[in-house]
Amino acid sequence: MPDRPIRIAAQLHPQQGPFANLLSAAVRADELGYDIVYTWDHFFPLYGDPDGEHYECFTTLAAFAQATRRAEIGPLVACNSYRNPQLIVDMARTIDHVSGGRFILGMGSGWKERDYDEYGYEFGTAASRLRALGRDLPIMKERLARLNPPPVRRMPILIAGTGRTLTLPLVARYADSWHASFPDRAEREEPIVARLLEWCAEYERDPSEIEFGCGVQPNDLDRFLEVEAPRLLEMGFTQFTLGFNGPGWAVDAGRDWLAWRDEVNG
Repeated sequence: MPDRPIRIAAQLHPQQGPFANLLSAAVRADELGYDIVYTWDHFFPLYGDPDGEHYECFTTLAAFAQATRRAEIGPLVACNSYRNPQLIVDMARTIDHVSGGRFILGMGSGWKERDYDEYGYEFGTAASRLRALGRDLPIMKERLARLNPPPVRRMPILIAGTGRTLTLPLVARYADSWHASFPDRAEREEPIVARLLEWCAEYERDPSEIEFGCGVQPNDLDRFLEVEAPRLLEMGFTQFTLGFNGPGWAVDAGRDWLAWRDEVNG
């Protein structure tokens, strides 16, 4: 069993519903005791009507920061391509102050081609986007160290992805937290974890310094908790992110997960 406590996050997909409902769901998740409230960084819905209602990531997180009191907040994950890296951390630092020191800087290399095409960003290739993320992470860390005022706390960096050649080395070098994927079976993560441990050894990084996390799809909460979560826990995963979609963002559906967390954590 891992030494870290289990933490349960709610990822509120900022789509297919009114913003008032989305914000209410963030407040409700905070009240229920979710450890983290995430959203994502896209410009159009990923599910349902492709042209349905959708809201921008960082401005949504600023609203979450003001409305919640306890849960950490952050993007799962911010796309490195959409903003200057120094601007990203300045925005993150500011929201960290709005929240009283609860911001997690989640970063990824981007993947949704429609976002790039319609907003005028160069899509490139998966490799070029990951190399850009590797270039920009040290810039972000350097800017974080220079901001005045600094973040309220040492801002944790989360990196998402499972690429064994380009992504996992970044996790081993820079991440405080790692979001692997939204797997349907725990065994899919075994070779990925093994490769991450190899990269940690390569960079002389203690893997226990990294919080391992994965996601659970909204329609799979009960089965995943019973079948997959115990095996993932054995593999070292302690952060589980439950996805919720608009227009209802039914975060109460995660109550069994919160109870399981409390039982295992003692």
